Amino acid sequence: MRDDTVRTFRGRIILYGVISAAVTFGAELVVLLNLRVIVEFLQSNGYRNSILGRDGLDIHVQLAILIISGGIIFLASFILLMDGLIRYVRRISDGTAKIAAGDLNAEIPVRGKDEFAAIAASLNKMTGEVKILMEKEREAEKTKNDLITNVAHDLRTPLTSIIGYLELLKNRPELGQEDRQHFVDIAYQKSKKLEKLIEDLFGFTKLNYGKITMKPGVLDIVKLLEQILDEFYPNFQEAGLACEFDCQEPSILVEADGNLLARLFDNLVNNAVKYGADGKLVRVEVRKEARQVAVRVINYGKIIPEEELSHIFEKFYRVEHSRSQNTGGTGLGLAIARGVAQLHGGSLTASSDIRGTVFEVKLYYSLADSPKRFETDT
Repeated sequence: MRDDTVRTFRGRIILYGVISAAVTFGAELVVLLNLRVIVEFLQSNGYRNSILGRDGLDIHVQLAILIISGGIIFLASFILLMDGLIRYVRRISDGTAKIAAGDLNAEIPVRGKDEFAAIAASLNKMTGEVKILMEKEREAEKTKNDLITNVAHDLRTPLTSIIGYLELLKNRPELGQEDRQHFVDIAYQKSKKLEKLIEDLFGFTKLNYGKITMKPGVLDIVKLLEQILDEFYPNFQEAGLACEFDCQEPSILVEADGNLLARLFDNLVNNAVKYGADGKLVRVEVRKEARQVAVRVINYGKIIPEEELSHIFEKFYRVEHSRSQNTGGTGLGLAIARGVAQLHGGSLTASSDIRGTVFEVKLYYSLADSPKRFETDT
């Protein structure tokens, strides 16, 4: 009962008033029972019949003593009871002043269950949310700076090559047809690489800021993977890689955005080609699980160190730190792949040991079954 009473400030005041009144009543009762002692005290101090009746203390004096002593006792007990609340309000006030001054690490203790405790909890929550917003703002600023730095580095190299070869074609008319064709081919390849980098940058920006429009539909993930692997055949040949596709099911239907899913697996296979050439094999496995389909893209190149493995899905992060144009682009491919998987309510994880480097995608058959849906800008 008491716990329910102090849930509100008004209830706390009423409770303290009742307690103070009870204390006052008890004290007044003690005074009444000890009037003879009071009379003797007054007589010993020279008070006579002006305030003392024949049978003791005058009724008016009794009332005066009871009222004055009762008031003093009530106020004293009420102030004592309220002291803790007053000090708590002062702590809330001091904490609010610190927060207003910019100290977001200030935390106000939450005591009790009344309105003041609710105010303290709300202030702490507000402070925490402001800190999160500020951290996100700093992260966004860092992302922007990283984007500018990495874009400047990654776009400059192919663009410089394109300009250089075009200047050769322009300034050296004596070049033979074979040399001209060779330079044109190189400029074309560099242009395609530049196009891929720009696509990655736009894709990441849209995904990171929730600007991708999902157009889900039913598609056959087995057929999608077969098509992607067929398109990568020239890349496998050029890298000296064999490709194995292991799927026991002739068809597995999932609800997903076909273009985004193709982008996801394209990035994973492309990553396997770039970093798995030493292993001479890229293996793609598809397995049906309870409510999900698991796709594993495996390469047998160099093992990714444990300390690197936890960072490979971070934007702009590359295991090969030289940012060579021969082994990678902006370092956004895996970040985009994971973002697409999460957009579909699925997941993308990685492991690497002597058995190979495995990127595993898990997707639900239906988006309605996904435990976590990501909102997109439509």
